[in-house]
Amino acid sequence: MTQIGIIGLGRMGGAVAQRMQAQGHSVQGWTRSGRAVDGITTAADLASLVNACDTLILSLLDDTAVASVLDACLAQDLTGKIIIDTSTVVPTILKDRISRIEAQGALAVDAPISGGPELVLAGQCGVFIGGSDEAAARAETILSAISGRVFHVGPLGTGLVMKTINNSMIQCYFSGLDDMMPLAKRAGLPLETALRILCGGPAGMPMIADRIPKILGDDETVGFEIQAVHKDNGVFQRMAEAYGLASPILAQAGERQKQALAEGLGTKDPAALVTAAYNRG
Repeated sequence: MTQIGIIGLGRMGGAVAQRMQAQGHSVQGWTRSGRAVDGITTAADLASLVNACDTLILSLLDDTAVASVLDACLAQDLTGKIIIDTSTVVPTILKDRISRIEAQGALAVDAPISGGPELVLAGQCGVFIGGSDEAAARAETILSAISGRVFHVGPLGTGLVMKTINNSMIQCYFSGLDDMMPLAKRAGLPLETALRILCGGPAGMPMIADRIPKILGDDETVGFEIQAVHKDNGVFQRMAEAYGLASPILAQAGERQKQALAEGLGTKDPAALVTAAYNRG
């Protein structure tokens, strides 16, 4: 049986661990903060986790965390193991270390996840794999436990490119709502009416339709925090810049998220952005 180690047990990492275990995998986790997840065995330290597991799945917050953990993993024996980095970070961190990983007889892919913890737990998220054919095939076998939508999109690093394209379109849609919801308010359109008509037609988006109860204040659960969305926005903008491109709409979305953080909405679900836009009208 594959022994899976989840490094990083935040919202996403915890959901990945729980889903993997529910699908019959042997799972243990470790996180720098010491956070534990109900039902998931916690390793004493990172070295213990690496030594016990043949699959290492990273779900970490930022570039610094991923770089630190990869360097710590490289200090261990990685023979025969695969590293699957699901973190939303610039792909150069893994690409800069791939030769050392492979020299140890291991494989690695970037495999960012599109969709929040609730979609991971339901097996409905999207996963975009960047890596060699051999590494991607092995990773896909493992990641099929969390989604039926796992795509090998190209060489190492292209997983994050695909997530950038996919999730940036969602952020751009939020920018459109930021412009249009104040118009609905000023014209006297009830927020629910505007959203249900919009989401029921060709201009709708499932992510918004699913969040209507949250937007209306009937559901206060948080799938993904605005502060995490804003962090991802910065990664996406840097990805575009790395290819000599600019994304004005993505930049606009980032500014609105920054404003939301200043308004104390950082720990709220992105649904709060739509509510706030309507209330500004």
